[in-house]
Amino acid sequence: MTTTATAAVLHEVGGDFKLQDIVLDDLQADEIRVRIEACGICHTDIGAQGLLAMPAVLGHEGAGIVEEVGIGVTNVVPGDRVIISFGFCNHCPNCFEGRPYVCDNSVQSNFGGTRLDGSNTTTLDGKAITASFFQQSSFASQVITPVRNTVKVEQDLPPELLAPLGCGIMTGAGAVMNTLKVPAGESLVVFGSGAVGLSAIMAAKIVGANPIIAVDVNEQRLALAQDLGATHVINAGKVNSVEKIMEICPRGAAFSFETSGVESALNDAIDCLGMAGQCGMVTVPNYGEKYPFTPFGIFVKAATLQGVFFGSAVPNTFLGQIIDFYQQGRFPYDKLVKTYSFKDINRAMTETKSGDVIKPVLLMD
Repeated sequence: MTTTATAAVLHEVGGDFKLQDIVLDDLQADEIRVRIEACGICHTDIGAQGLLAMPAVLGHEGAGIVEEVGIGVTNVVPGDRVIISFGFCNHCPNCFEGRPYVCDNSVQSNFGGTRLDGSNTTTLDGKAITASFFQQSSFASQVITPVRNTVKVEQDLPPELLAPLGCGIMTGAGAVMNTLKVPAGESLVVFGSGAVGLSAIMAAKIVGANPIIAVDVNEQRLALAQDLGATHVINAGKVNSVEKIMEICPRGAAFSFETSGVESALNDAIDCLGMAGQCGMVTVPNYGEKYPFTPFGIFVKAATLQGVFFGSAVPNTFLGQIIDFYQQGRFPYDKLVKTYSFKDINRAMTETKSGDVIKPVLLMD
């Protein structure tokens, strides 16, 4: 039986979202229908718009209550609370090896706009539209998602603290703990103090990295970075970042992590490394357009430039660890969150683009 829901539909790249009635398809055997309680906004919801056919429903940090399950679903039942994370195929070699974050079909699964079999989950005015963004499209009151993309939550946390875990928070923490595997006592420089960067700083404090250096141009965010665990902060708009880093780490940094997507920041994240250093990057300048770049800095230091997907995390295990850290008071990511009513999505988007908010979360009415 089809279901009617309300979604924030985007009709043109960079345009406003419009709340409209949509119709969800019948569930396939491995799918569930979730009533969304909250959905985080991530910069990917902005940067990826040009990759999608319009109109489209975005949103990929959903959390809510299971309303209906497909005939093949046995691990959740209606009434369960779940976090929805990224899409993966579950049948490629990397998925078989327990590495869904590097699924062979990741691009199609998360940005293809349909189920992996090519069918559509969502129609608007009787016509199929782009949805299944990260296999969820959670800028909506109800969504269809494969059950494998969800994490059942037993803890009694408010929805605005569950939703952001599915992508941004997980990516920042996982980059430090899973991808770069920063050891205790080693130096880490984090470029960008947004949700991903600040999550990396909190994770770095947990693993015992030292020093932990935050680089940004926003003094308020740098102050928060210091409150969350950074041992040093650098305002890149006022000083030469690499020179300041080398004063703190005379041999260069062991690890750097670039989260801002700013060209100069990526260059600095490479230039500040010591010999055999590692630079992780979670986004790219100009979202993939070419820009002047030389691999000389990587080559001459025998260093590594590492792309980071989803913090190399397996959500069903890693999200529980983050929740435990939060409840222990060691990962206070609630300090990043600002909530908005679903109807105020365009204001939330504007404040996301301007940098006025670190982690916006929509609460469904």
